[in-house]
Order: sequence, then structure tokens, then C-alpha cells
Amino acid sequence: MKPEAVCKKVCIAVKKAGKFIRNNTGKISSGDVKTKGVHDYVTYVDRTTEQLLVRELKPIMPGSGFLTEEKTVKTGQREFTWIIDPLDGTTNFIHGVPCFSVSVALMKGGSLLAGVVYEINLDECFYAWKGGGAYLNGRRIHVSGTKKITDSLLATGFPFYDYSRLDGYMELFRYFMKNTHGLRRLGSAAVDLAWVACGRMDGFYEYGLKAWDVAAGAFLVKEAGGEVCDFKGKENYLNGGEIIASNREINKEFKRIVAKYL
Repeated sequence: MKPEAVCKKVCIAVKKAGKFIRNNTGKISSGDVKTKGVHDYVTYVDRTTEQLLVRELKPIMPGSGFLTEEKTVKTGQREFTWIIDPLDGTTNFIHGVPCFSVSVALMKGGSLLAGVVYEINLDECFYAWKGGGAYLNGRRIHVSGTKKITDSLLATGFPFYDYSRLDGYMELFRYFMKNTHGLRRLGSAAVDLAWVACGRMDGFYEYGLKAWDVAAGAFLVKEAGGEVCDFKGKENYLNGGEIIASNREINKEFKRIVAKYL
């Protein structure tokens, strides 16, 4: 099946998952919230959404593997592997903060073929397939054309379990506060990356992330004409736990500044 056809089928599955999440928004009680780790939460909505996605995606690529946040299915990686975050921004969802998303990417070997991020509250479906560009609700999107960090609006995520790099992170935060148009923390890395892809944000950086947090969003940025790397400027952003994404104009300056502090 061609990547474009796969991507469009994924959009249907992801929107179905988003509808389930939307229907359960505001229905979570304290007893529904479980702790996976320090400041790392999960609800029945995360798990049920993941199961729904697995069920919907299996027929699209029969025999494919799954890499999922909640580990409701155990297949390991295969030639084709789905990378799933069923609810990116669970803390926002629990507290009723309207920014959370579904994120799904398809990988063949070590290369991403398609990515979909669905921000549920705004009903915005971002999607891309290899070589086909990136789209938002049917409209082609591109990264911004901002040329300097001083003119940029950046997104980041706050460390929530690994505080070993906190001093450098706070110094970098201070630098960007003083030398950009501002910093935003949305609470969903997938949405951060989607917003870089469509030009709302000029760049995004964060550490402590997993493949399911960034796979689809990073693919969107690349297909929208942007650059993605780890803090060393290398390609290990899927499994290396750190990511920089931006348009091409500020990328060199952005990488240099992040590397200085982190």
C-alpha cells in the first residue's frame, strides 16, 4: 500500500480514537488516575484508546509490530512498526487543560513513512507521508520563515523526572526568555512539534522524551521543510531522549545555543 493511502487510513483511526477521548473528557476522577513513575500518570482512557488504535491499525499493515506507551500489546519491532502515544498530554487531560493529542507514526526498518498527530480540542489533524509534504485538515503546511532566534517563538517541555540536567536547562530557559519572542509550554510534545511544522512555533526543544512522544511530530516537521536532531546535532532523536526541531533558517543558531547549555 502506498504511504499516502496508509496515512489517510491512519487519520480515520486516529480521529476515532480522538472521539473516544473527547467523549471521556471531564469524566476522570482521582480513582481513575494511576501513577507509572514520578509525575507520570495514566488513566483507563490512555489504555482503552491504545487498544482501540491497535485494533484499527492492524488491518492496515497486517503483520506489523507495535511500539506503544502503555504496552497493551507486545509484538516488538518488525519490518513495519507502529509507534503510538494514545494520549500525549495525559496530565493536561486529567486536569481539563485543553491541549492533548493522539500521536501515531509508521516506521519501516529505521525510517519513518507516515505520521499523524490529532489535537483533539481544536479538531486539528496534522498528517504527512514520506515525500508527500505535511498537511493540517487538508491544507498543506510549512515551517516558518523566521530567520533569527531573537525573532522566534519557541516551545519546550519541563523536565518531570530527570533533574540531572536541570541547572543547564534553567540557564537555557533564562537565555531564551531574554533573547526570543517568548517560550511556550503546551504539555504535549506531539502538539509542540505539529505547531513547529505548521509555523506557529519556530522551534522546539526538550529532553526526557520517548520515541512515541516525538516520532509522528518529528516526521511532520521534516515533511514540512524543517530540521530535526538531538542536542549534539545528530540523528538520535527518536531513542536518544532529546530533540531539537525548527525551521531551517534558525536551525544552526538554535543548535549552537542549546549545545552550549545542555
